[in-house]
Formats: sequence, C-alpha cells, structure tokens
Amino acid sequence: MTEISGPDGLRAGATAVVTEAYAFACMRCGYGWEQSYEIEHHVDADGRTFVLYVADGRIVPSPLNRPACRSCDGRVVRILRPGRVASARDAAHRERRVPAAGPVEAPWAPETSAPLP
Repeated sequence: MTEISGPDGLRAGATAVVTEAYAFACMRCGYGWEQSYEIEHHVDADGRTFVLYVADGRIVPSPLNRPACRSCDGRVVRILRPGRVASARDAAHRERRVPAAGPVEAPWAPETSAPLP
C-alpha cells in the first residue's frame, strides 16, 4: 500500500513523503511481522536525491536491503504484500475441521461373468 502525503505532511527538508507497508516472514524460524514506513524524499546540497526510511518515528535502514528477523536475527527473510502475515495468523486460528477417521465402506457386488453397466 502506498500513500503520498500532501504538502502539510512534509517533514523538514523533505520534498515528498510516501507511506509503504510490508509484511515479512523469516524462513529460518517462521516468525512473521508487518511494518509501515514513511519514505521521505530529500535533495542534498549538490542537488542529488536520496530517501530516508522512517519507522515508528526513527530513521531505519531500507527494509528491502538485507532485512533481519526480529525474532532470531536470521537473514533469510521473505518480503510480502501487506496483510499477508495477518491473514496467515487468522487462518491458523480458525477452527480446523478434520473428517472422522475410519474404514471406508464400499457397496459389495457379487462377482458375475457379465460386465457391470
């Protein structure tokens, strides 16, 4: 999900602020989490553009470059669309209906020499 803030949403020195949300899943321990980022677009003194990622009010590294698991600090992390972790958690907590185990009954037909229809 991407949202672009209007002129009143700009921070000091930012030319634009874009909000992005990502879901993450650790392939090492299975932990999943979601995070929203404010991506601030800036221009330095030489006229070059750069971006700052802000999460929970703090400047953080880009989540797209070598993300680390919050649980085990593993580096094999899959980046997903936002909402994927929440939907997986919801599915895990839904009631699971497993059919009752037991023998399967099949109708018995006596052997005949004629083929069955």
